[in-house]
Amino acid sequence: MEYRLSPSDLTFLYEGCKRCFVLKVKHGIPQPSIPIPGVFSIISALQKNYYSDKRTESFCPPLPPGVVRHGEKWVKSRTRSIPGSNSSFYINGRFDIVAELDDGSYAVMDFKTGNPSEESAVMYSRQLHAYAMALEDPAEGSLHLAPVTRLGLLYFTPDTCNLGETARQALEGNLKWIEIERDDTAFLNFIYDAVSLLDGPLPPAEHETCDWCRYTERISVLGEAFLTSESEARTITPPCPQCGAAMLQRTGRYGDFWSCTRFPECRGTRKL
Repeated sequence: MEYRLSPSDLTFLYEGCKRCFVLKVKHGIPQPSIPIPGVFSIISALQKNYYSDKRTESFCPPLPPGVVRHGEKWVKSRTRSIPGSNSSFYINGRFDIVAELDDGSYAVMDFKTGNPSEESAVMYSRQLHAYAMALEDPAEGSLHLAPVTRLGLLYFTPDTCNLGETARQALEGNLKWIEIERDDTAFLNFIYDAVSLLDGPLPPAEHETCDWCRYTERISVLGEAFLTSESEARTITPPCPQCGAAMLQRTGRYGDFWSCTRFPECRGTRKL
């Protein structure tokens, strides 16, 4: 089986719930869509536009000198086989920005708004490695940029609010570069584990950590309770109003009705 692996699914969905990851990638059943809060999308879009064609040393001194050349472009890797498996995979997603460094190599960067942490850097590492793989080993006709020598996150952490012109407010804060060390071996091992998960049985629901697993469990319980009560209601037969014997459901000229089991000795009936 060939799996389409999205960099964001390898990051957020895989980390959040293994069951939901398998349901989406293998069975095409995604979680209900929850839009990213609009303000974060706006901030990210403004950053991408602003830094386009900017020199890296002007906003990110830790990076080697270069120029931001590419923003928000789709990438797709060639299909790769998995050792010891009949399955294969390819990467398909859209990066934030890529800078072309003066030495001819490339730096892949993602914009983030918030407080950087070591845990989030480890998780986002998968996303950046996936972009690097797709850029260096693309499918036919896809964007090809190689070699990718730097990976990292540009964290914007607002800490000051200023009022400039009338009705114009500005948020200011630190812009911090979080370097992600390139480790293709570790990333491929992670991919092999993810594909092994996809090839196996559906993982159990993660009720403790996944909102959607809890939601679907509750819906399932409610549905079973409803069907059980409906089934029980159908199996409860009323007594005959004339002799008190059990009754049977029958169909007549005017539809279904209850008829005494002692018919024709007793002709007691009830409406359903």
